[in-house]
Amino acid sequence: MIQKQTTRIVLFMLLAATLTGCGYRGAMSTSSLKQTQAVQGKKFTTKSLKPLSHNDSLRFTYFFEEAVKLQLAEKYDEAFDLLRHCQQINPGAAEVYYLLAAYYGEMQQDTLAMNCFKKAAELNPDNSDYMERLAQVYVNEGNLADATSVYERLYEGNKSRSDVLAMLLRLYGSEKNYAKMLETVNRMEASDGPNEQLSLGRMSIYDQQGKKKEALNELKLLAQRHPNDLNYRVMMGNWLLQNDRKAEALAEYEHVLKEEPDNVLAQTALADYYKADGQDSIARQMQERMLISAKTPSDTKVLLMRQVIQESELSGGDSTQVLALFDRIYEANPKDASMASLLAAYMNLKDMPDDSVNVALERVLALTPDDSDARLQLIQNIWKTQNYDRVIELSRQAQQYIPDEMAFYYFEGVAYYQKEKKDSALQAFRRGVSQINEQSNKNIVSDFYAMMGDILHDKGLANEAYAAYDSCLQWKDDNWGCLNNYAYYLSEENRELQKAERMSFRTIKAQPTNSTFLDTYAWILFKQERYAEAQIYIDQAIQNDTTASDVILEHGGDIYAMNNNILKALELWQKAKDGGSESKVLIRKIKLRKYLKE
Repeated sequence: MIQKQTTRIVLFMLLAATLTGCGYRGAMSTSSLKQTQAVQGKKFTTKSLKPLSHNDSLRFTYFFEEAVKLQLAEKYDEAFDLLRHCQQINPGAAEVYYLLAAYYGEMQQDTLAMNCFKKAAELNPDNSDYMERLAQVYVNEGNLADATSVYERLYEGNKSRSDVLAMLLRLYGSEKNYAKMLETVNRMEASDGPNEQLSLGRMSIYDQQGKKKEALNELKLLAQRHPNDLNYRVMMGNWLLQNDRKAEALAEYEHVLKEEPDNVLAQTALADYYKADGQDSIARQMQERMLISAKTPSDTKVLLMRQVIQESELSGGDSTQVLALFDRIYEANPKDASMASLLAAYMNLKDMPDDSVNVALERVLALTPDDSDARLQLIQNIWKTQNYDRVIELSRQAQQYIPDEMAFYYFEGVAYYQKEKKDSALQAFRRGVSQINEQSNKNIVSDFYAMMGDILHDKGLANEAYAAYDSCLQWKDDNWGCLNNYAYYLSEENRELQKAERMSFRTIKAQPTNSTFLDTYAWILFKQERYAEAQIYIDQAIQNDTTASDVILEHGGDIYAMNNNILKALELWQKAKDGGSESKVLIRKIKLRKYLKE
């Protein structure tokens, strides 16, 4: 049985190759079957097939077209049966074997699939799609010799196929057939003209052969062809250095720097030269000149500075010199945002105080205000200081530059909530919700709706709050804080208590020592008049409560009172009162020595 989901794309591609690569022609005539020529000693044999009768030709055409229709309709079993029937009518139809190969491949009948690909290519060797697919199958099998033969034939059929030559180069390379590799590079050059990649490829082959003179000549030819691009002279210097010809390498670097004093490749190569020669102080001086120079590209500076940091860490990690170098770079290039970002990252690596890191992050944002990572880190650092006004300011700024980043609406909303400006918090969350899309972070979206639900409930908008909670749980059904609050508010209203119990029970299963969640579950049981069960969970809540919550203590008193243990109830109520409870009926409970509803 063919699995439709796994075969659809493969079969469609093969079908396209069948109909467009060779042109669908119905029954194949024997006149189109030519004897193929040998390719590197290997022949593709063809059989002499009798011409089809007029009736068989019509039958073949009809059934093949029906098979194609069924295949496009994803009725693969029926299409396969018809293709087998077509094979019986005309065993010389290459297109039938080509399509059948995909079916056998999906059925993991690899030998049959391979035989079908071979047969298709044998029957129609002029079809490049068939030949290329056969070559790919050979490669996948590890049969590189036969794959090479087929690719050579493909190239002979179309000498503009540079992709085929590239594949041949890889195949000959895997066999270390250097002569054929050079021949293939020459063919590529004849087709596409000389270029750097081909010259370097030829140089690499000579290197692998140990032909150092020929390899160096290739680099010299490159430099001669591009006299205005001194980077080729640098490449030649690098080759000379790698081959222990230091004096010649140094001469090349110095020549380039005489012509172009700010040539980055030459400066970098020369610094590496001095380092390899044990002249570390000169190498460091060159590095620093490049880092301070305004003409050195920013990405090069970052690479160099990372190298400096790595070397510093390997030698003990003293940050004094590294920070001093950052200062000199900043003085010379105060608008280099990438170095400012690297400084902040380095300060984090060294665990420096937030105040120091924040200065670096502020510098980054002054240069690149849309750097969301730097802004988020700065907000998180400032959050620790409870400077909510600055958090709001940074978040509002971010929304101008990165309007689709929801985290900044979240931070703004939570900061307003901490300042007890709930209307402003709600507005921030609503602006954030408007940015939600399929790629949004589900955790952030879920928290958005959870916070909105809390605020709406505080404002007395219970139905809107529950709608927000429902949206929260659609994005993340294990948002424990939302489940707890949702359940507790429902219990307070004696509303959908069974639903509330189910939600609350999930929270205590997930976090069995969370005193808030345990209290909620106990209170829901209390509301259902399941007092004995409620006492079990309120005892756990009190035991795990490290804050001596007056709410939990008062609930405990209520539950013990309804379990006819008034002495324990009075003890807990008194503790709740001493803890600063603002309950309106707590004092009356203590005086009357019984539970009272608020």
